Amino acid sequence: MSQTQIAIVVGSLRKDSFNRQLAHAIMKLAPAGVHFKEVAIGDLPLYNQDADGNEVAQVKQFRDALRSVDGVLFVTPEYNRSVPGVLKNALDQGSRPYGHSVWDGKPAAVVGMSPGAIGTALAQQHLRNILAYLNMPTLGQPEMFLQYQDGFFTADGAVAERSHVFIQKFVQQVVDWVHQHKK
Repeated sequence: MSQTQIAIVVGSLRKDSFNRQLAHAIMKLAPAGVHFKEVAIGDLPLYNQDADGNEVAQVKQFRDALRSVDGVLFVTPEYNRSVPGVLKNALDQGSRPYGHSVWDGKPAAVVGMSPGAIGTALAQQHLRNILAYLNMPTLGQPEMFLQYQDGFFTADGAVAERSHVFIQKFVQQVVDWVHQHKK
């Protein structure tokens, strides 16, 4: 079996984002034969239908990066009880022009971290609604609403021991989901 490629799309632009830290920690937990790669969304222009067919280089590179993967893990914060605008913009950029979505049929999973007690539950629910429309089979269980607390990550950016097994199990379930659904 060839190496499985899974994109990680982080819905935060903040350099020290908890969700970016989580994405990098997840990358370290990739099992043998799996490669996680972050696909950046910060340089994408706002989606404008007038650009369909005449996209800038950043949009073309973004779409090409997603075409080459077997699945996508979305790592999202929660802004105002929903997904961040930058993530919604990336979803729109990847879904257009109509009939040429890079998301279509690609297996997905969702995770997020916040200092708040409910983690990113509402953002994840909104994101799942969007992914359903984009025809992305999305891992339903386990749901992963993580609350950031000091000590969640080690000094080298890994998941601390108290959460390591929990996150490792989630990563394996994401990988199994991608294997089950990849085209």
